[in-house]
Amino acid sequence: MTETYATSKRGRCPMLGHRRPVRHEEGCPHAGVAQETRLKSRCPCAGNPGTHEPRSGMDTLINIDNGGTLTDVCIWDGDQFTYTKTLTTPHDLSECLFAGIEKASAALYGEANTDKLLHATQHIRYSTTQGTNALVERRGPMIGILSAMPGLFEQMRSREAEKGLFDGLVADRMLTIDMAAAEEEIDFEVVQRINRLTTLGAARVVVVGKSPEQERRLRSVLLRKFPRHLLGSIPLLYSWDLAGDREHSRRVWSCVLNSFLHPTMERFLYGAERRLKSYKVLNPLLVYRNDGASSRVAKAVALKTYSSGPRGGLEGTAALARSYGLDHALMMDIGGTTTDVGVVRGGAVAANERGTIEGVRISYPMSDVHSTGVGGSSVISVVDGQITVGPRSVGAAPGPACFGFGGTEATITDVNLLLGILDADSYLDGTFRLDADRSLAVVTRTIAEPLGISLEEALIRMERAYFEALARSFAHLVEEGSALVAFGGAGPMSAAGAARQAGVKTVLIPRMAAVFSAFGIAFSDIGKTYEVGVPEPTTASAAATYDEMLVRARRDLFQEGYALEDCQTEVLLTVEDADGSAVETRPYRTGDIVDFSGKQVSLRLSVTAALPHPDVVPDTCVPVIRVMSPETRPVRSTPDQIDKVPAFMLTEMPPGACGEGPAIVEGPFFTAHVLPGWQFRVTASGDLLLTDTH
Repeated sequence: MTETYATSKRGRCPMLGHRRPVRHEEGCPHAGVAQETRLKSRCPCAGNPGTHEPRSGMDTLINIDNGGTLTDVCIWDGDQFTYTKTLTTPHDLSECLFAGIEKASAALYGEANTDKLLHATQHIRYSTTQGTNALVERRGPMIGILSAMPGLFEQMRSREAEKGLFDGLVADRMLTIDMAAAEEEIDFEVVQRINRLTTLGAARVVVVGKSPEQERRLRSVLLRKFPRHLLGSIPLLYSWDLAGDREHSRRVWSCVLNSFLHPTMERFLYGAERRLKSYKVLNPLLVYRNDGASSRVAKAVALKTYSSGPRGGLEGTAALARSYGLDHALMMDIGGTTTDVGVVRGGAVAANERGTIEGVRISYPMSDVHSTGVGGSSVISVVDGQITVGPRSVGAAPGPACFGFGGTEATITDVNLLLGILDADSYLDGTFRLDADRSLAVVTRTIAEPLGISLEEALIRMERAYFEALARSFAHLVEEGSALVAFGGAGPMSAAGAARQAGVKTVLIPRMAAVFSAFGIAFSDIGKTYEVGVPEPTTASAAATYDEMLVRARRDLFQEGYALEDCQTEVLLTVEDADGSAVETRPYRTGDIVDFSGKQVSLRLSVTAALPHPDVVPDTCVPVIRVMSPETRPVRSTPDQIDKVPAFMLTEMPPGACGEGPAIVEGPFFTAHVLPGWQFRVTASGDLLLTDTH
């Protein structure tokens, strides 16, 4: 049975999950406010004209996803979500961090009160693309390598991807030392080689030995000859300290990448911590990692911050996949600079035991995320008579031309504004006005005139090229019955067009699509992982190694503020061939029999200190309600046709509301474009489900 319901844009509760329209009492701050909550069955303001107050105590967790164009802030107070967005400030990332927290406090309390919010907060979990961007742009220190292993550099350059990255980060700053020489000669040569590496420009040096014992020998020399208290000392990273991986090339690559990323992350994160201390905040800032866990800044490995934002999106996708019973869900996170694609199968994030970065193998596990240079701020240009998308991006500064910050190149944001999909006055929920005249001038000059076509034709071709570029990013992952979970600020606008190109019939747009990676961070716990090679493949050696790992873990968790006995632990024993490739992995308990003659053995200890998580309830069937909108928006569908397309507000439609394209659905901080031939339905949780009927 269906009924018809007309929507409007005034006086409705933007809270998630209500069964029918709710009108707020006079003075309720949620009427017309973009920030929203999740997992609530009714507006928390019902019967109370004041603002929603979080539960008492330090139950609040702030989750922040810092992107190249926009920074997302998502607050979980143990009961509901409040969120906002702010422009990223590349010159000083702490500026957008605290601007976002201040905006979120205003949404939560009715007026800005950063101090109150911070003192109600248990932890701030922070993810950033800055390390990723630094590597892409090769913006970091020159790295040198001092190796005691002949032939290592050839191993590290055995693949094309490795050659390019090696030349960009290390180049000729690589020297070998003969550890079979006399002790006095080794001492002399170590000093000579370090001096030579610094002369070649190395700002950081990775020290590599064939074994931990060999590195300790080098360390003793370097500490004597280059004491740390001297101003001229150079940061050194010993490879076995970072990873217990016996595959030498993989371990050293991990060290090179970590050394390159470390200064970029260190400067900002410690700066943010110092600024937090000015608010007398005791609990530390946590860094969200690409393995889905978080740790304090002093205990974070820079390499694990690479691609951490997409991991948050994958964790959110996994939560929705479990809620909606999606066996094979594809994540498509379209930000300002890139589109990140990943897979969730059976409700679990697909991850690699040994991750890769730019095609280079590393020692740590990483989620299987593919990134392409296609985003809301990617430059659309004409190359050899063809329209191309990305990989260059205008970022937040100068940004798309319509931002009015001096941008002179066309982006999909400019295209969607001129097509009529975006409303100039409601962008970022009305906090930022777009300038269509600037978009028109840029598209005409950079696309229409070079191709000798009309502006209208140029817009349609640019949109098609963008859909095709997006589809190429995930088409190879599509299976029968795949569903696309589309989010990010630019995701909902292009999801249907890209999905149709790739043959995907179902698209799920989360209610919190605009800040979905920050939402996914809410499922993170404090975690530590230790991987150590067992010296001998025997029961006694494994037990001794395990005891040493427990000592490290107990110390590290104490510094995080937790007792090891209160944490969850998992120990895995891996049997390896001589080249470090895994033969078998099994659970391990102290005292287990270990007898693998001729093999190598490693132990991995994972420790988790649980933080509060939001509950995502299973999707339920609700009555279908066909909706109509009295408001329309002129949207260009062909070079010579403009349609009057109905425009809906997602926060005003009740669960079960349905309709068909063409349509525009405005959500908090995002716009979804429902193409002709697609049907849309609001789920019981308030998400938007699209189905292609073609």
